[in-house]
Formats: sequence, C-alpha cells, structure tokens
Amino acid sequence: MALPVAFFALFFAWPVAAITARGLKADGTWHLGRLAEVLGRSDIRHVLWFTTWQALASTALTLLVALPAAWVFARLEFPGKQVLRAVVTVPFVLPTVVVGTAFLALVGHGGLLEELWGVRLDTTVWAILLAHVFFNYAVVVRTVGGLWGQLDPRQEEAARMLGASPLRAWRQVTLPALAPAVAAAALMVFLFTFTSFGVVQILGGPTFSTLEVEIYRQTSEVFDLTTAAVLTLVQFAAVGAILAVHAWTVRRRETALRLVDASVTARRPRGAGQWTLLGGVLATVAVLLVLPLGVLVRRSLDAPGLGYYRALTDADGGTFLVAPLHAVWTSLEYAVAATGIALVVGALAAAALARRDAGRLMRGFDALLMLPLGVSAVTVGFGFLIALDEPPLDLRQSWFLVPLAQALVGAPFVVRTMLPVLRAVDTRLREAAAVLGASPWRVWREVDLPLVRRALLVAAGFAFAVSLGEFGATVFIARPDNPTLPVAVARLLGRPGELNYGQAMALSTILMVVCAAALLLLERLRTDRTGEF
Repeated sequence: MALPVAFFALFFAWPVAAITARGLKADGTWHLGRLAEVLGRSDIRHVLWFTTWQALASTALTLLVALPAAWVFARLEFPGKQVLRAVVTVPFVLPTVVVGTAFLALVGHGGLLEELWGVRLDTTVWAILLAHVFFNYAVVVRTVGGLWGQLDPRQEEAARMLGASPLRAWRQVTLPALAPAVAAAALMVFLFTFTSFGVVQILGGPTFSTLEVEIYRQTSEVFDLTTAAVLTLVQFAAVGAILAVHAWTVRRRETALRLVDASVTARRPRGAGQWTLLGGVLATVAVLLVLPLGVLVRRSLDAPGLGYYRALTDADGGTFLVAPLHAVWTSLEYAVAATGIALVVGALAAAALARRDAGRLMRGFDALLMLPLGVSAVTVGFGFLIALDEPPLDLRQSWFLVPLAQALVGAPFVVRTMLPVLRAVDTRLREAAAVLGASPWRVWREVDLPLVRRALLVAAGFAFAVSLGEFGATVFIARPDNPTLPVAVARLLGRPGELNYGQAMALSTILMVVCAAALLLLERLRTDRTGEF
C-alpha cells in the first residue's frame, strides 16, 4: 500500500496543495479573507449557480433517458447485445474534447441541424445538457443495469401472484433494491457534470462556465491565482461530499442484496410492450449516441480527397511546431506509459483494499482514490508546473510529466475494475499456497494472477482509453512540440478558418476510432463480474 499512497501524495495532493497555497498566500501572509470576497462576487455566484443547476438537470435527464436501457440490457436477450453494449459505452471513454466537437458539428454554426432545419443550439444550454447525457449514458446503463440483471425476478413475480399490479410490484419490490445503484449512478453523473470542462469549454462560449472552466480561465487568461484557488477549494469540498455519499451507497449495494447470475435472468423479448421498449432504446442510441459521432466523421470528410486528413501531415508553424498527425503517435506513447503506471499503482491499491482485514482507514483511502476524477484537472496540471520544478523532482522539462498526470485519472479505473474480482478470490486458496511454503510473490503469481488476468487486461484497456483522452491537466503541461490529441483538437478549434475546423474534426475522428477499437476489444474480454460499472 505504501507505493499507491506515495504516488497519490506526491503527484496529486502535493501539486493541488502547492497551487492552492500559492493563490491564497502572498508576501508570506495567508489571505483567507479573500474566500468571502471571491464568493461574494456576482460573476462567481453565477458560475456556482450554473455549475450546480446544469449538473442537476444533466443528472435528471440522463436518468430519464438511460434507465429504460438499463432494464433492456438487464432483462432482455437479443442478437447484437454485446456490440450494442460496446456502442453505448464508447461515449464514456471518449475525451470530452471529442464529445464537445461532435455536438459542435451537430448543433453548432453550420452543423447538421442548422443545415437541415435552420436550428442552432450552441447558444443555449441544451447543447451542453445533451452532450452530458451522451457522455454519461453508459454510467447509468452499466451501474444500474449490472445490478438489475442480478436481481432475482422471482421476487417481483411472487408479488404479482399475490395480487399486486405490475407497477406496484416494481415500485415496492424492485425499486427499493435498485435504489442504491440508482443513487450511485446519479452521484457519479452529477460528479462528472459538476466538474465538466471540455464539453462546456467548447459548447458554452463566453456565456456558460462551470467551476472547472472558470478555474482554467482565471489561471491561464486572467492570471488571478487567488480566485482560482478559492474555486478549487469550493470544488474540492463539493467533490469530497459527493464521494462520501457515493461510498456509502456502494456499501449498501454490496451488503443489502442477495444476487443471482445475470445470465439466467435475461430472456428474449415477449409481447408488444417489450419489443416496443427495445425499439425505443435502439432509436435513442441511434439518435443520441451514434448520430453525433456520425456527423463528426461526415464533417471530417467534407474536403475532397480526404483533404483534412492529408493536411494533418503538414506543420504550419502557427498552431503547432510539428505536423498535427504527430500528436497521434505522441498520444499513443504517453497513453502506454500512463497505462503502465496506472496498472502498477491501481493493482497494488486494489490488492490492499481487497484484504478481508481492511479497516475503516482503508475504506477511506478507497474513496480518496476517486478524487482525481473530480478535483480540478486544471489545478492538478498547473500544480505540476508549480510543485515539480525543483530537485530532486524537477520534471517540468521531462516528457514523463504528461504520463504521470494521465495515470492519476487511469488509476481509479484500474481499482474499480479489479477490486470486485480480487474480493471474489477465495482466501483459502492463498492460505493453502502459503502453508505449502509459497512466498507472497509466488502466491500472487500462481493463485491471484490467473484468476484476475482478464480483469487486469480490462483495467489496462480502460486506463489506456481515459489516458488517451485526458485534457484538463495535459493542456498545461504538454510541450508545444509534443501535443496530445485532445490538446491538438482544442488548439485547432481555437483558431478561425475552415481548414483548422476540418482538421479538428479529422483528429477527433482518429481519436474516436482508437478509443472505440480499445473498447470493442474490452467487451470481448469482459465478464459480468469484471468491474463495478
């Protein structure tokens, strides 16, 4: 456990503390009075209000749209279900920059809606809300659907035999059992939308700004580190509260239910109602998830002869010091390195948390491992530049700085994927091997590793996908001669001109294809017990 603790302390807690202290301390004096001053500003109150209500609206809308799909995946068996599950999950592992770009191509200036019906949503909050539903649809489907598929349907059938209507049986039997999973999914969606950056940065314009976007603006444009530090503390407190409640709901989900094998609860659709619901879910997936990605691909092909893709091989000397296509190889190299770091740190943390004698302190660390997903990535990235600039950790000029930041985001996914599998390993197998004289390392190699190998591969795939798309921290620390794909897309979108816009669409398409390929591979490896969502 020492290595995971040291890693998160050194590359997460220290940079965040360093940049926050830099903003609240001047001339050797702490200016804590600035907290009330900053929070009293009308523009900051507007940011706080928009951040909160758009997160609530996005969460409610995501639950409304995704819960029927959770039932379909849990209770129905139909051809192409595995492929559809992968399609549903693709948006979640896509970089937020790509999601924002896809909806920009759909609803922005010159987008498909304007082209066909003269409708533009980029100046309203609806584009942001729909993009958040797109991004978080899989969170609800996997979290709620995974539990729903393991609930014994005979309990609801018994209630109906005793005279309860289908609605009453569902409300009084199934819904109470699902409540912890629904609450956990809602909290995760709220966390991701509360800390939204790439989507709001691209679609929100100057009118709409979340806490994360405002931290970025105050840090990189206004250079007001005090305001950025105050907003970081506010976001940190909110995320800590969300994760504390989420940990409580997860414990309820783990201990309150008796579950069955999900493979025996799914049946082929029966009756017009189930076929209609399945058709409705397929239509929703096609319109809400597939259409934006299809429009993204279409926009990247607007130039004749793959012109936008061919332009990626030329360095213009303005936006980049190298050809934009160089960002593809740079991102792959960084993501591979970040995946290796995340696997080592996350696997060791999961192994420690899976121990039967893990106490309350360990459970608290489990919640802390999720903090990098919610705390401002902008703060982490800028904190890297502030904290890691002196020997023996002077890494500002090192290429390794980017994989370290990406591994912070990938490690929680490794933990969440491997932890349930490690907890399911029979401890008597380890004890028997130890009694026979095996060392702890040999016990891990010959007992645990064969049982968790598949989960380890799935964890590696998720860590690779999320590392590939990390943007908030990387935008600060990626060098101009080695931009990552998300950073390259954002820089191209920030420059006027049809060529820059087309190149951004082409790079986003490449990034989408790589993430989708990784996810399809994961679905072939995945089992029902591999991962918590």
